[in-house]
Amino acid sequence: MRILIINGPNINLLGKREPTIYGNQSFDEYLGELRQKYSGVSINYYQSNIEGELINKIHEFGFEVDGIILNAGAYTHTSIALHDAIRAVTSPVIEVHISNVHVRESFRHVSQIAAACKGVICGFGLNSYRLALEAFLNK
Repeated sequence: MRILIINGPNINLLGKREPTIYGNQSFDEYLGELRQKYSGVSINYYQSNIEGELINKIHEFGFEVDGIILNAGAYTHTSIALHDAIRAVTSPVIEVHISNVHVRESFRHVSQIAAACKGVICGFGLNSYRLALEAFLNK
């Protein structure tokens, strides 16, 4: 199985950014643990703070991988272009969030991409990614 994890803006700052919300672990550390635990799964990873680069990566891999795990960060709440990119490809996409966006600021309660995704997982810290991976493995 081939899975692509795409992280959007500010996820590169995990472990440093607002640790009371996002924790103290960097994504690279977590990714190493995830790859070790799921050694039979090819997990590719991409992060960008630029919306168009996220769209390009969805286009590049969205017809080849078995699934995409997408944390679009703040673009979740604003990007119709990401919504359209998800709809344009054949690989299923699961939207993930580290925090529970529904207990945060009201502008985070609306996702522009959720309707284009297979599902949404939020509020389980970095384990949101593992839960998404499990969803793909158990489809």
